[in-house]
Amino acid sequence: MRVEGGCYCGSVRYVAEGEPLMKAECLCRECQYVTGGGPNFFMALPTDGFRYTKGTAKHFRRQDLENPVTREFCPDCGTQIVTRAPGFPAVILKVGTLDDPKAFAGPDIAIYTVDQQPYHVLPEGMPTFERLPG
Repeated sequence: MRVEGGCYCGSVRYVAEGEPLMKAECLCRECQYVTGGGPNFFMALPTDGFRYTKGTAKHFRRQDLENPVTREFCPDCGTQIVTRAPGFPAVILKVGTLDDPKAFAGPDIAIYTVDQQPYHVLPEGMPTFERLPG
């Protein structure tokens, strides 16, 4: 799979190649903050297949957590593009940044349902996990 995308204002662009390790929606409280309250739809793609082709993303990592993720976003419009989790061999690519979001074709699983809100509706029969799958 090869996908291209970028931020809302067009200042930051990327290309990502490789087979997704995971296609999911995350309902964790942290993702609710960055999405405005909804689930975070993402594809985990191999780190070595991801590169920025235009602009430079700004990085944010919480200092109050023991093992925080790094969130990368456009310094101009604030669009979050990827998250990098320590020890995870993939970039967590935000589906909304894809030039063609249909390439996502929907999540296979839902994670962090422990933080699911009453208004988060999951498809019937979708595998769900209170936290990360084993």
